[in-house]
Amino acid sequence: MAHMPKELNKFAEQVAAMLRRLQPEYAVKLIGTSELLVDGRRLDLDNLYRMVSHDEMRGQEIVEHYLEQLFSDDSIDQSDMSFDLVRSRIMPRIQPESIFEHLSRELVAHVPFVNNTVIVFVTDLPNMTVSITTEQMIRWGITAEELEEIARENLDSYTPQFDMQFVESKEGGQAAIIGEQDGYDAARVLLGGLYNSLVDRLGPDFLVAIPARDMFVALSAGPSPFLQRLHRRVVQDYNRLPYPITDELFLVTRDGVAGAVLEDFGVEKLEGIGPDAFDEGYDEERDAA
Repeated sequence: MAHMPKELNKFAEQVAAMLRRLQPEYAVKLIGTSELLVDGRRLDLDNLYRMVSHDEMRGQEIVEHYLEQLFSDDSIDQSDMSFDLVRSRIMPRIQPESIFEHLSRELVAHVPFVNNTVIVFVTDLPNMTVSITTEQMIRWGITAEELEEIARENLDSYTPQFDMQFVESKEGGQAAIIGEQDGYDAARVLLGGLYNSLVDRLGPDFLVAIPARDMFVALSAGPSPFLQRLHRRVVQDYNRLPYPITDELFLVTRDGVAGAVLEDFGVEKLEGIGPDAFDEGYDEERDAA
Protein backbone atom coordinates (compact mmCIF):
# COMPACT_ATOMS: atom_id res chain seq x y z
CA MET A 1 0.00 0.00 0.00
CA ALA A 2 1.38 3.43 -0.95
CA HIS A 3 2.72 5.79 1.66
CA MET A 4 1.10 9.12 2.46
CA PRO A 5 3.19 12.33 2.33
CA LYS A 6 4.99 13.21 5.57
CA GLU A 7 4.53 16.97 5.10
CA LEU A 8 1.26 17.98 6.77
CA ASN A 9 0.06 20.26 3.98
CA LYS A 10 0.80 17.68 1.26
CA PHE A 11 -0.86 15.01 3.39
CA ALA A 12 -4.00 17.15 3.57
CA GLU A 13 -3.93 17.76 -0.19
CA GLN A 14 -3.79 14.01 -0.86
CA VAL A 15 -6.61 13.32 1.63
CA ALA A 16 -8.73 15.94 -0.13
CA ALA A 17 -8.05 14.28 -3.49
CA MET A 18 -8.93 10.85 -2.09
CA LEU A 19 -12.13 12.21 -0.56
CA ARG A 20 -13.19 13.76 -3.87
CA ARG A 21 -12.66 10.40 -5.54
CA LEU A 22 -14.49 8.40 -2.86
CA GLN A 23 -17.32 10.91 -2.35
CA PRO A 24 -17.72 12.91 -5.58
CA GLU A 25 -21.06 14.32 -4.41
CA TYR A 26 -19.36 16.36 -1.67
CA ALA A 27 -17.77 19.76 -2.24
CA VAL A 28 -14.27 19.43 -0.77
CA LYS A 29 -11.92 22.38 -0.27
CA LEU A 30 -8.59 22.63 1.54
CA ILE A 31 -8.79 25.74 3.76
CA GLY A 32 -5.78 25.29 6.04
CA THR A 33 -2.60 23.31 6.49
CA SER A 34 -4.61 20.28 7.63
CA GLU A 35 -8.22 21.32 7.51
CA LEU A 36 -10.91 20.60 4.92
CA LEU A 37 -14.21 22.26 4.21
CA VAL A 38 -16.65 19.47 3.28
CA ASP A 39 -20.05 20.72 2.13
CA GLY A 40 -19.63 23.78 4.34
CA ARG A 41 -18.38 21.89 7.41
CA ARG A 42 -14.84 22.08 8.73
CA LEU A 43 -13.03 18.77 9.11
CA ASP A 44 -9.79 18.68 11.13
CA LEU A 45 -7.27 16.11 9.82
CA ASP A 46 -4.82 16.21 12.74
CA ASN A 47 -6.09 12.99 14.33
CA LEU A 48 -5.91 11.16 11.02
CA TYR A 49 -2.38 12.46 10.43
CA ARG A 50 -1.29 11.14 13.82
CA MET A 51 -2.87 7.75 13.10
CA VAL A 52 -0.93 7.47 9.84
CA SER A 53 2.35 8.63 11.43
CA HIS A 54 2.21 5.62 13.77
CA ASP A 55 1.90 3.16 10.88
CA GLU A 56 3.39 4.78 7.78
CA MET A 57 3.55 1.55 5.80
CA ARG A 58 -0.26 1.36 5.79
CA GLY A 59 -0.82 5.09 5.36
CA GLN A 60 -3.10 5.07 2.32
CA GLU A 61 -5.03 2.08 3.62
CA ILE A 62 -5.64 3.85 6.95
CA VAL A 63 -6.85 7.01 5.21
CA GLU A 64 -9.19 5.17 2.86
CA HIS A 65 -10.67 3.13 5.72
CA TYR A 66 -11.08 6.28 7.82
CA LEU A 67 -12.89 8.14 5.06
CA GLU A 68 -15.08 5.19 4.20
CA GLN A 69 -16.12 4.72 7.83
CA LEU A 70 -16.59 8.43 8.34
CA PHE A 71 -18.99 8.80 5.45
CA SER A 72 -20.63 5.39 5.56
CA ASP A 73 -21.91 6.32 9.03
CA ASP A 74 -22.64 9.84 7.75
CA SER A 75 -20.61 11.04 10.72
CA ILE A 76 -19.76 14.29 8.97
CA ASP A 77 -23.43 15.30 9.12
CA GLN A 78 -24.11 16.36 12.69
CA SER A 79 -27.18 18.40 11.79
CA ASP A 80 -29.62 15.84 13.23
CA MET A 81 -27.77 15.24 16.50
CA SER A 82 -29.71 16.35 19.55
CA PHE A 83 -28.34 19.04 21.84
CA ASP A 84 -28.41 16.66 24.83
CA LEU A 85 -26.21 14.23 22.89
CA VAL A 86 -23.52 16.74 21.96
CA ARG A 87 -23.65 19.18 24.89
CA SER A 88 -20.72 17.62 26.77
CA ARG A 89 -18.64 17.54 23.55
CA ILE A 90 -18.98 21.22 22.62
CA MET A 91 -15.58 22.93 22.78
CA PRO A 92 -14.26 26.42 21.94
CA ARG A 93 -11.59 27.32 19.45
CA ILE A 94 -10.09 30.76 18.85
CA GLN A 95 -9.77 31.74 15.19
CA PRO A 96 -8.65 34.89 13.39
CA GLU A 97 -11.35 37.02 11.77
CA SER A 98 -9.74 36.09 8.45
CA ILE A 99 -11.49 32.69 8.52
CA PHE A 100 -14.50 34.50 7.10
CA GLU A 101 -12.59 34.99 3.89
CA HIS A 102 -13.28 31.26 3.31
CA LEU A 103 -16.47 30.76 5.31
CA SER A 104 -19.76 32.60 5.45
CA ARG A 105 -19.95 34.54 8.71
CA GLU A 106 -23.71 33.91 8.85
CA LEU A 107 -23.26 30.12 8.75
CA VAL A 108 -20.66 29.71 11.50
CA ALA A 109 -21.68 29.77 15.18
CA HIS A 110 -19.29 32.23 16.83
CA VAL A 111 -18.88 35.16 19.20
CA PRO A 112 -16.41 38.05 18.84
CA PHE A 113 -13.24 38.05 20.91
CA VAL A 114 -10.34 40.51 21.14
CA ASN A 115 -7.33 41.13 18.87
CA ASN A 116 -9.39 40.60 15.70
CA THR A 117 -10.28 37.05 16.67
CA VAL A 118 -13.50 35.14 17.24
CA ILE A 119 -14.48 32.14 19.35
CA VAL A 120 -15.96 29.35 17.24
CA PHE A 121 -17.37 26.07 18.49
CA VAL A 122 -16.75 22.46 17.53
CA THR A 123 -18.24 19.11 18.36
CA ASP A 124 -15.30 17.05 19.64
CA LEU A 125 -15.82 13.47 18.45
CA PRO A 126 -13.43 10.53 18.98
CA ASN A 127 -11.79 10.75 15.54
CA MET A 128 -12.51 14.28 14.42
CA THR A 129 -13.85 17.70 15.29
CA VAL A 130 -16.69 19.25 13.30
CA SER A 131 -17.65 22.92 13.42
CA ILE A 132 -21.04 23.91 14.80
CA THR A 133 -23.24 25.92 12.47
CA THR A 134 -25.72 28.66 13.20
CA GLU A 135 -28.43 26.35 11.82
CA GLN A 136 -27.68 23.81 14.57
CA MET A 137 -27.56 26.54 17.20
CA ILE A 138 -30.98 27.86 16.14
CA ARG A 139 -32.48 24.37 16.00
CA TRP A 140 -31.19 23.65 19.51
CA GLY A 141 -32.87 26.85 20.68
CA ILE A 142 -29.76 28.41 22.23
CA THR A 143 -27.86 31.65 21.64
CA ALA A 144 -24.20 32.04 20.73
CA GLU A 145 -23.57 33.41 24.22
CA GLU A 146 -25.11 30.29 25.80
CA LEU A 147 -23.02 28.14 23.49
CA GLU A 148 -19.91 30.01 24.63
CA GLU A 149 -20.77 29.43 28.30
CA ILE A 150 -21.19 25.69 27.70
CA ALA A 151 -17.98 25.47 25.68
CA ARG A 152 -15.98 27.29 28.38
CA GLU A 153 -17.37 24.94 31.05
CA ASN A 154 -16.40 21.93 28.95
CA LEU A 155 -12.92 23.37 28.40
CA ASP A 156 -12.48 23.82 32.17
CA SER A 157 -13.23 20.12 32.74
CA TYR A 158 -11.57 18.77 29.57
CA THR A 159 -8.10 18.42 31.15
CA PRO A 160 -8.43 19.59 34.78
CA GLN A 161 -4.76 18.67 35.28
CA PHE A 162 -2.26 19.61 32.59
CA ASP A 163 1.46 20.29 32.45
CA MET A 164 2.60 23.90 32.63
CA GLN A 165 6.30 24.60 32.29
CA PHE A 166 7.66 27.73 33.99
CA VAL A 167 10.87 29.35 32.78
CA GLU A 168 12.70 32.51 33.85
CA SER A 169 14.74 34.79 31.62
CA LYS A 170 18.12 36.28 32.38
CA GLU A 171 16.42 39.67 32.94
CA GLY A 172 13.96 38.23 35.45
CA GLY A 173 10.90 37.88 33.22
CA GLN A 174 8.91 34.68 33.60
CA ALA A 175 6.88 32.58 31.16
CA ALA A 176 4.45 29.71 31.53
CA ILE A 177 4.10 27.35 28.58
CA ILE A 178 1.24 24.90 27.97
CA GLY A 179 1.84 22.22 25.34
CA GLU A 180 -0.86 19.56 25.56
CA GLN A 181 -1.05 19.40 21.74
CA ASP A 182 -4.73 18.41 21.94
CA GLY A 183 -6.08 21.14 19.69
CA TYR A 184 -7.08 23.41 22.60
CA ASP A 185 -3.80 24.93 23.83
CA ALA A 186 -4.56 28.41 22.49
CA ALA A 187 -8.17 28.16 23.68
CA ARG A 188 -6.92 27.84 27.25
CA VAL A 189 -6.70 31.62 27.41
CA LEU A 190 -10.47 31.20 28.01
CA LEU A 191 -10.03 29.03 31.12
CA GLY A 192 -12.05 30.28 34.07
CA GLY A 193 -9.21 29.65 36.52
CA LEU A 194 -6.39 30.97 34.35
CA TYR A 195 -5.86 34.20 36.28
CA ASN A 196 -5.79 32.58 39.72
CA SER A 197 -3.45 29.81 38.55
CA LEU A 198 -0.82 32.24 37.26
CA VAL A 199 -1.16 35.49 39.22
CA ASP A 200 1.26 34.41 41.97
CA ARG A 201 4.00 33.62 39.46
CA LEU A 202 3.46 36.25 36.75
CA GLY A 203 2.01 39.21 38.66
CA PRO A 204 -1.41 40.88 38.94
CA ASP A 205 -1.57 41.70 35.20
CA PHE A 206 0.15 39.38 32.75
CA LEU A 207 0.22 38.69 29.03
CA VAL A 208 -0.64 35.67 26.91
CA ALA A 209 0.53 34.82 23.40
CA ILE A 210 -1.40 32.38 21.20
CA PRO A 211 0.28 32.66 17.79
CA ALA A 212 -1.23 29.35 16.64
CA ARG A 213 -3.81 26.81 17.75
CA ASP A 214 -1.29 24.57 19.51
CA MET A 215 0.69 27.32 21.27
CA PHE A 216 0.04 29.02 24.62
CA VAL A 217 2.64 31.16 26.39
CA ALA A 218 1.80 33.37 29.38
CA LEU A 219 4.32 36.13 30.15
CA SER A 220 5.02 38.44 33.02
CA ALA A 221 4.38 42.06 32.01
CA GLY A 222 8.10 42.90 31.96
CA PRO A 223 10.91 43.65 31.74
CA SER A 224 10.74 45.16 28.26
CA PRO A 225 13.81 43.38 26.75
CA PHE A 226 12.32 40.03 27.75
CA LEU A 227 8.94 40.91 26.22
CA GLN A 228 10.54 42.24 23.04
CA ARG A 229 12.49 39.03 22.54
CA LEU A 230 9.46 36.82 23.16
CA HIS A 231 7.34 38.97 20.88
CA ARG A 232 9.83 38.30 18.10
CA ARG A 233 9.33 34.58 18.61
CA VAL A 234 5.55 35.00 18.64
CA VAL A 235 5.69 36.76 15.27
CA GLN A 236 7.90 33.97 13.94
CA ASP A 237 5.54 31.25 15.13
CA TYR A 238 2.52 33.09 13.77
CA ASN A 239 4.18 33.04 10.35
CA ARG A 240 5.36 29.43 10.37
CA LEU A 241 2.98 27.23 12.38
CA PRO A 242 -0.22 25.53 11.22
CA TYR A 243 -3.51 27.16 12.27
CA PRO A 244 -2.12 30.68 12.87
CA ILE A 245 -4.25 32.93 15.10
CA THR A 246 -2.56 36.24 15.92
CA ASP A 247 0.82 37.79 16.66
CA GLU A 248 -0.82 40.22 19.10
CA LEU A 249 -0.64 39.73 22.87
CA PHE A 250 -3.58 39.37 25.26
CA LEU A 251 -3.72 41.16 28.61
CA VAL A 252 -5.08 39.01 31.44
CA THR A 253 -6.33 40.79 34.56
CA ARG A 254 -8.64 39.98 37.45
CA ASP A 255 -11.48 41.41 35.33
CA GLY A 256 -10.86 39.20 32.29
CA VAL A 257 -8.97 39.14 28.99
CA ALA A 258 -8.39 42.15 26.74
CA GLY A 259 -6.20 43.12 23.84
CA ALA A 260 -2.79 44.48 24.81
CA VAL A 261 -1.18 47.61 23.38
CA LEU A 262 2.41 46.47 22.96
CA GLU A 263 3.85 49.97 23.24
CA ASP A 264 2.39 50.26 26.76
CA PHE A 265 4.82 47.52 27.81
CA GLY A 266 7.85 48.97 26.03
CA VAL A 267 7.52 46.52 23.12
CA GLU A 268 7.99 47.63 19.53
CA LYS A 269 5.47 45.97 17.21
CA LEU A 270 7.34 43.94 14.62
CA GLU A 271 6.10 43.55 11.07
CA GLY A 272 7.35 41.76 8.00
CA ILE A 273 9.32 39.13 9.91
CA GLY A 274 9.38 35.75 8.19
CA PRO A 275 9.54 32.35 9.88
CA ASP A 276 13.30 31.97 9.33
CA ALA A 277 14.35 35.44 10.43
CA PHE A 278 15.64 34.26 13.82
CA ASP A 279 15.73 31.22 16.09
CA GLU A 280 15.76 32.72 19.56
CA GLY A 281 12.70 32.68 21.79
CA TYR A 282 11.12 30.10 24.07
CA ASP A 283 14.07 27.73 23.74
CA GLU A 284 16.46 30.50 24.76
CA GLU A 285 14.37 31.15 27.86
CA ARG A 286 14.50 27.44 28.73
CA ASP A 287 18.27 27.46 28.34
CA ALA A 288 18.55 30.46 30.65
CA ALA A 289 16.29 28.93 33.27
